[in-house]
Amino acid sequence: MSTPIESASAPPIQFRNATHADIDALVALVESAYRGDVSKQGWTTEADLLGGRRTGADDIQACIDRPHSVILLAERSGADGHGELLACAHIAIEDGAGYFGMFSVRPTQQGGGIGKIVLARAECIAHEDWGLAAMRMTVIDVREELIAFYERRGYHRTGIKKPFPYGDERFGQPKRDDLQFEVLEKAL
Repeated sequence: MSTPIESASAPPIQFRNATHADIDALVALVESAYRGDVSKQGWTTEADLLGGRRTGADDIQACIDRPHSVILLAERSGADGHGELLACAHIAIEDGAGYFGMFSVRPTQQGGGIGKIVLARAECIAHEDWGLAAMRMTVIDVREELIAFYERRGYHRTGIKKPFPYGDERFGQPKRDDLQFEVLEKAL
């Protein structure tokens, strides 16, 4: 399924579900949005909180292969006619609600509205396609700027905290010892 979003200043954004052929591009996108110096070009960087990897091919493949789970891709046709990957988000069904994660926008494209469009499309999939009444996500609780972004889009802090998986390098190498996740939720 591919859905265009019209824009007066740029070619339309197309949505599609990721396949195994997209794994390498997805790993590169997610890493660029959260880790290393390139991530500092955008505002979603976690580089000051975490080093190491943010995701890997194994994580991406597991999300693609998992039942009731898709990785939504947002692309725009480039000058060469090929799709340029702008953003992605993992959407799944967990505990009777939608789960939203692995949300990544190319750092040079952040702040231009693409993230809002992707989030809205993910909510539409959870509600209209899957019939779910709520969307949840986990956010590192010290990421106040990021939590404020989600609150402006109708999410609220539940007060439910989950421990950060210290010692599991699949989640990165913490640079602080006070990290934990908070669950945010929105009624759809």
